[in-house]
Amino acid sequence: MSRNGKVLVAMSGGIDSTVVALMLHEQGYEVIGITMKTWDYATSGGSKKETGCCNLDSFNDARAAAVHHGFPHYILDIREEFGDFVIENFVDEYLAGRTPNPCVMCNTHIKWRALLKRANALDCQFIATGHYANIREEDQRFVISKGIDETKDQSYVLWGLQQDLLCRTILPLGTYRKSAIRQMAHDFGYPELVKKSESYEICFVPDNDYRGFLKRNVEGLEQRVDGGFFTDKSGKVLGKHKGYPFYTIGQRKGLDIALGKPAFVTAIDAEKNIVVLGDEDDLLKNEMIVKKINLIKYPSIESSMEATIKIRYKDNGSEGMLHPDPQGIRVTFYEHAKGIAPGQSAVFYENDDVIGGGIIF
Repeated sequence: MSRNGKVLVAMSGGIDSTVVALMLHEQGYEVIGITMKTWDYATSGGSKKETGCCNLDSFNDARAAAVHHGFPHYILDIREEFGDFVIENFVDEYLAGRTPNPCVMCNTHIKWRALLKRANALDCQFIATGHYANIREEDQRFVISKGIDETKDQSYVLWGLQQDLLCRTILPLGTYRKSAIRQMAHDFGYPELVKKSESYEICFVPDNDYRGFLKRNVEGLEQRVDGGFFTDKSGKVLGKHKGYPFYTIGQRKGLDIALGKPAFVTAIDAEKNIVVLGDEDDLLKNEMIVKKINLIKYPSIESSMEATIKIRYKDNGSEGMLHPDPQGIRVTFYEHAKGIAPGQSAVFYENDDVIGGGIIF
């Protein structure tokens, strides 16, 4: 009988999730490891070798650690669920002229739900992952806060998790710095994990070429979107582009147009196949609408409140106000925010705590 209960640990085969599993095992939890196969990269037609969390080496590394330390390990095939939701959303968002964040969508709608379902089947009280963030209970709410290692903090990608998921989740790495986790891997006898490369690419686009992925997976896409126009903000035609889905807000490189000065993508009109170019200052906005809201720290926002708002994962955050709105939340910034991209996640913070988040429209 375990001292602390039974926990299902998501093991990718990498250093973070392996250390989590071994740490909890050492602390007296009854650990069950599980590795989720989300994507078969060989079917996507990419040019590079399969990498990241969905290759055979990763599965073997996770299983070997579990076997060596005497706890069970399973592989969970969620490719169908993943493809139906995450990949369809990824494609649909680009075709709508927005820039999606598939990792957030996967965490919110697929991975945690799949983990919880299997945890229930295995009588596990808890699920655990190797994310660098913290969870605590306060005022009958389970609150996500930033990990102490600011360079690794992953609270941004967890904004979509609902209370029924958070109350069962353990995030052991939130109180550690990456350097400490590397040392733990050494101490547990896995120095090779320290040298193992970490993938920051989208798991189903490991060659990091989302344009190629769209071309391979949307029949006739190039013909459908070819011949659209670059315009300036007044509507003046500046030249032809290769198709609106192949551009993102803030993009400067790879435009293949000479205007005698740096040009940036400032807006995308999917319906008209128009990509608007402008100066860097044209990327500055002081307001945005955020929809599909999930609140974490508070059950509701009844009146305007101050917050720090992150509009992308590596964003340092901008100060502003959150205003209740019929569409979700209207955000006004004290100073202009640069490169607000529809489709990306906006996450609201109160100090280190995640108030909640949503999708920019």
